[in-house]
Amino acid sequence: MSALDSLVRLHRWQLDERRRRLADLDLLATKLHHELNRLAEEEAREQAVASASLEAGASYGSYARRLIERRRKIEQSLTSVQQQIVAAREGLSDAFQEMKRYEIAAANRAAQRRRRLDQIQQRVLDEIGTSAFRRRGRTGG
Repeated sequence: MSALDSLVRLHRWQLDERRRRLADLDLLATKLHHELNRLAEEEAREQAVASASLEAGASYGSYARRLIERRRKIEQSLTSVQQQIVAAREGLSDAFQEMKRYEIAAANRAAQRRRRLDQIQQRVLDEIGTSAFRRRGRTGG
């Protein structure tokens, strides 16, 4: 295995790692979105309970403050994850381009080797043909 082949394998591995990282970030963003939706549903339920009961309504204010704080933290996390996703996509694109460069270089090198082997094979065949022609000329055949 040539050094170029090793570089192709290394860059493929790095590309796969970046893909996995991006998938993890996408999954985290999805979970955070679900958590925000769950909080909104929970808030609606609690508002309904608070409006139906005087006792529940009295404690709703402290609940609402905690809910707002949780929502703020989740939104901050979501913003951070979205920024990481943008950076991960850029990194993935760069890694893909780098891997393609090495793959193209390896393919070009393999094509050059094939052309050299074809040329050598053609020279050998030409030499065999020339030798056969000379032998026929000497034997008069």
